[in-house]
This record gives sequence, structure tokens and C-alpha cells, in this order.
Amino acid sequence: MLKSIATVSLSGTLPEKLEAAAAIGFDSVEIFENDLLTFEGSPADIRDLANGLGLTIACFQPFRDFEAMPEPQRSRNLDRAERKFDVMQALGTDLLLVCSNVHAAAIDDDARAAADFVALAERAHKRGLRIGYEALAWGRHVNRWRHAYKIVREADHPALGLIVDSFHTLCLDDDPSGLPADKIFFVQLADAPRLQMDVLS
Repeated sequence: MLKSIATVSLSGTLPEKLEAAAAIGFDSVEIFENDLLTFEGSPADIRDLANGLGLTIACFQPFRDFEAMPEPQRSRNLDRAERKFDVMQALGTDLLLVCSNVHAAAIDDDARAAADFVALAERAHKRGLRIGYEALAWGRHVNRWRHAYKIVREADHPALGLIVDSFHTLCLDDDPSGLPADKIFFVQLADAPRLQMDVLS
């Protein structure tokens, strides 16, 4: 089993985070968009730095506010995804994490969301890439894994799967039993104290 750590879980500069991940025995890292914004080199430089430490890049995240948007945002989102695909290929990863939409303009329509994911997954598939959909606990219309899986199942594309995060599942007291192993592309496990506050905080 590949052991991966999210760079957001570590402090320091990106090179320091990668060195720490390698030193404590991880096989791979999840690269966040903010890592690119604060790193002076290119995505290919990040790939080379990780590879030099014996690390692979498990996924690139997050791609936000994608599904079930009205036009012209929908078309713009698909074009935006192509640019993220370019970055992914330079990083040397094949998995893009798409978190459930939090945008006020998002349409509450599962069929529309599924159709959008078919379009996105088909573009990814042509480039040898995959899409993982994660239900954010504070998603506008989708905040539980079963709802995200319903959309993934309806889209029914081989390049589209589910990403499950223990935080987003357990902070809502959602039941993790019955998770569809055949459609899970990535699992994120984290511990956190149970606090009396809203999940976003």
C-alpha cells in the first residue's frame, strides 16, 4: 500500500516538506496548488526534487467549484481543467482531486453534476489522467460520500472515482460502512479532536 502525506500537513518550505516526508518514511506526497505559488521553480522541478528523495506525487489538489455550474462558468471550468492537466503532467501525477462545489451559483442537480464529470473525465482520460471526487463537509449541495458516490456512479466513467477523507466523513457523523472499494481512487486518513464548532472552522 502506498503511504502518502499531504504537504499541507507539514510546515516549512516545499523542499523542507518533501525532505521531511521522505525522512519519516512516506512513499509519496499530495501536492497542493499553494505549493506551486510559493515555490520558485517549475512543476517539473518539484517532480525532480520529489523523485530525488524517493517520493512520487500521488495527486494534485484541489480543483474547486467545478460541477453543476451555469454557463459561461461551466465552459470556463473545463478550460481551466486543461491547464491543471498540464501542471499534473509536469508534476508526474495522474490524479486530480476535485472537491465538491461550495460556490453560491452551483446548481442543485445531480444529473447535471454527473454530466459535467463525464465531460471532465473524458478530457482527463484522453491524457492518461484520472479524476477523484471528494465530498467536502461544507459542500454547498454535496457533503457526504454517498452523495458524491451517487454522482460518480451515474457518470459511470473509468477515469472518475471517489476520494474519501476521514475528516470530512467523521466530522458529520457520516457512516463510512459500505464504501465502494472498486470506485475509491484515494483515501485520506487524519486525526483531529472533536470540537464544538462548525466543520469549516
